[in-house]
Amino acid sequence: MDAAQVATLRALMDYEGARTAPPRGFPALPDLPGGRYTDPRFEALEHQQLWRKSWLLAGHMDELPRHGCFKQWEMAGQPVVLVHARSGEVNAFYNTCSHRGAPVVTEPSGRRARLTCKYHGWVYDDEGRLVSIRDAEDYADLDFSCRSLRRIRCERYGKMIFVNFDPDAPSLAEWLGPIADEFAEFRFDQIRMVDHFVWDLDCNWKIAMEANMEVYHVPNIHPTTVAAGLNHRRNVNSFYRFGHGRMVAPGWEDGAPARNYRTASTAQGTPRLEIPDVGEIGRTCTQSYNLFPNWVSPLGPTGYFVLNFWPNGIDKSRMEVWWFGPDWGEGARPDYWDTTITYLDSVLEEDTQFGKFIQKSQESYGFEGVPLSYQEARIYHWHQQADALIGPEKIPPELRVEPVMTSDWIVPNDPRVEEMKLAVAAE
Repeated sequence: MDAAQVATLRALMDYEGARTAPPRGFPALPDLPGGRYTDPRFEALEHQQLWRKSWLLAGHMDELPRHGCFKQWEMAGQPVVLVHARSGEVNAFYNTCSHRGAPVVTEPSGRRARLTCKYHGWVYDDEGRLVSIRDAEDYADLDFSCRSLRRIRCERYGKMIFVNFDPDAPSLAEWLGPIADEFAEFRFDQIRMVDHFVWDLDCNWKIAMEANMEVYHVPNIHPTTVAAGLNHRRNVNSFYRFGHGRMVAPGWEDGAPARNYRTASTAQGTPRLEIPDVGEIGRTCTQSYNLFPNWVSPLGPTGYFVLNFWPNGIDKSRMEVWWFGPDWGEGARPDYWDTTITYLDSVLEEDTQFGKFIQKSQESYGFEGVPLSYQEARIYHWHQQADALIGPEKIPPELRVEPVMTSDWIVPNDPRVEEMKLAVAAE
């Protein structure tokens, strides 16, 4: 961020801390229909539309370091294989042989020069082209050029690997928009994968994700952890095209430095490595992004985590946790990562502890909808994008959300800035 952007954010933090009502002109948010979390019809629409048309994080280059490396990926419910090709690109294919539909790889990951179906021995190269078959004499005029593995769109941002099942979707660069520039200081092209694990949860995936899309809950759920280092009343939310959002919240000006996942502690005398390009906001505030549909990530100078939330049935979900940090060179990761990850685990346990109880309550006769506050507007913005992507006409009327958040509130627009200017002029 440049100096002007930092100054605007600082002014907005003061504005948020001083306001006694939502910003002038901010729309009243209608209740979210409760069935969006429990109705099988909406779950089916998510499966058919939302997951097929969005850019989804599928891997990191550290998992595919050399050509020939491959990785299976099925978090979105489709059999996908990622392959590091000799061209240097990562290709994504359906893990489905064009002969009888058997998988071309069965191991979770590995390295090989060719992808060979174990069922009948059909062989493909790292561009998905069929290069040989067994007993070719038994086929009359088999056109190899029509029998390649089916390709899936695959693009990278830095070392992050994304896939999209929709051939007509916008490019990843267009999908990220100005967020790609904001991410630049966090060096997605250089960070190293520290750890990766998955939690199984007993609630709808949106219940779990939305707990990480607002800080309204922080004083109640995280009184001795996150709340000690984050001033939720001075939090600044921003809304981007395609349903993305950003949250920037300062710490407490008069409080002691809070213990959190970015604390610059030492372990056995080893100082924490840092990303040198991270600017003032990233170093002094909690700077967190949600990328539609399922990414949440607070970013910082000593490393950061990415949470991905995936459906596993209407009332079950999976929370995928990726840890990234500056390259430490040869050998095992520095010991301070153990403390950092243990701390985050405790925070995630706080965030997810009520999921199964919320799920049960939302399935009751007494649950009709969700009245969101201004602090929770990123959640409403997300639901508007979900309906836009699915197609409102496909959604039962009682499950739709009203598109009340207009382009006036989409970055680079921000009516709060104009309201601040008018307030200064009136003084």
